[in-house]
Amino acid sequence: MKRIPVMRGYLFPTAIGQCAITWTDAGVRTLRLPESTPERTLHLAGAEDNEPRPPDWVSTATGRVTRLLEGERDDLADIPVDYTDVPEFAIAVYRATRAVSPGTTVSYGEIAGRVGEPGAAQAVGRALGNNPVTIIVPCHRVLASDGSMHGFSANGGVHTKRRMLTIEGALEPALFEL
Repeated sequence: MKRIPVMRGYLFPTAIGQCAITWTDAGVRTLRLPESTPERTLHLAGAEDNEPRPPDWVSTATGRVTRLLEGERDDLADIPVDYTDVPEFAIAVYRATRAVSPGTTVSYGEIAGRVGEPGAAQAVGRALGNNPVTIIVPCHRVLASDGSMHGFSANGGVHTKRRMLTIEGALEPALFEL
């Protein structure tokens, strides 16, 4: 049985709650949106302990994520990601999704076309459902072909996705939030 290495992790506050990030020397391994507790968020990110002071490049990355979730435009495209053990198709999907600018959305089918697999919208959805680096790979910017939102693997589901798109300016704020 393959042993999964324990990642170094760090909790950081954002406009939507405490997020967790883990990293290796190759780049960010996971970025987890807030769960029911900060401890659960860190655990689901794959870390056992919260690092008191992450490396400077991780602090810079978390600062940029924090500012993005406050409405600042940043595509985060230059933040290194460690894709160890990620299937090639998913890596292609993640790279295509990283090219979607803040404040815009695309469909699953459009991403499928961008990776040279027209008709693979459902496979794109599955890959994005397993996205280990949410926000850095902005899966929230990918919608159904009719613009609707179905499911979102982060805590809060579609509500969280809608909130993130509203912060980025891709959606108008709802008159009443549920």
